[in-house]
Amino acid sequence: MNETLIAALFVFVLASFTGFEVINKVPPTLHTPLMSGSNAISGIAVLGAIVASGARETNLSVILGLIAVILAMVNVVGGFLVTDRMLQMFKKKTS
Repeated sequence: MNETLIAALFVFVLASFTGFEVINKVPPTLHTPLMSGSNAISGIAVLGAIVASGARETNLSVILGLIAVILAMVNVVGGFLVTDRMLQMFKKKTS
């Protein structure tokens, strides 16, 4: 295997485990406000995925980049929907 690919897989696995542990330690009452703040980080992930897929070194990088863009966009949109729903709970009733 390519040395760069092995290093990238190692970073991915390490980031996955770290992210899982960090999210598991967050209490449910803080999860929604933190999710709204993490939308900016997800936006950075979208940009990184676009850069990765735009390199066109191999077909695999384009396919994985496209998958990364789709998943990051789902995360961004979902985060904004949850934040909007949370903010709707704090609005005054008009009836």
